Amino acid sequence: MAHGKRYRQQYQKVQRDHAYPPVEAVGLIKETASTKFDESVEVHVLLGVNVRHADEQLRGTLALPHGLGKDVTVAVFAQGQQARDAEAAGADFVGGQDLAEKVQGGWTDFDVAIATPDMMPVVGQLGRILGPQGKMPNPKVGTVTEDVEKAVSDSKSGKVEYRTDRQAIVHLAIGKASFEPQKLLDNYDAVIEEIVRAKPSGSKGKYLRSVTLATTMGPGIRVDTASKADRDAVATAAEPEPEPVTA
Repeated sequence: MAHGKRYRQQYQKVQRDHAYPPVEAVGLIKETASTKFDESVEVHVLLGVNVRHADEQLRGTLALPHGLGKDVTVAVFAQGQQARDAEAAGADFVGGQDLAEKVQGGWTDFDVAIATPDMMPVVGQLGRILGPQGKMPNPKVGTVTEDVEKAVSDSKSGKVEYRTDRQAIVHLAIGKASFEPQKLLDNYDAVIEEIVRAKPSGSKGKYLRSVTLATTMGPGIRVDTASKADRDAVATAAEPEPEPVTA
């Protein structure tokens, strides 16, 4: 695919074969985000797992320290008191069979779908629509639950879902290009720490094979996979010894 002049100019600022320390990578993200709109910042993590084995597939949720920098639109499939609880918690769309029929017609203008267990026979019929978009409610990530109030609040406050795709890559937004560098770095650290925590016991060899940061319209920037703890240790070791206080 041919890229425009703006992309080529930003591409030249990045050394393609170099893995940048996270702080430098975030700095480049800020420098190469040059469109008129506020681009999303994404992290793409290639893992050393065999996704053909169910026990090596990753799927879970985490709360980003600084959120995504956007309003998260939530649809809830519930009835009765739980529907009222969802509305009170700030859900954007709440319904039962009527909401499912709307989705069957092709409407999916929401970011997260939540369902109560009793609604799953209805919601299960939406798998071919919601599944490919990563919006299908799932009890493993807390989006099939009796406590819809908490699920809505968590989603609205920046809780995001992650999972490996068929190429063993996790794709996840971590904020906006307008975020302060430290906020992007905090969100990045939270993602990497969660993925490392969720490492399957069956994974062999190098686990974090590559990590890339990119904006919506910018070039990919390879990131050194050193952990936050490793970086903190290096930074501490580099600090000068305090001068002795003399009387």
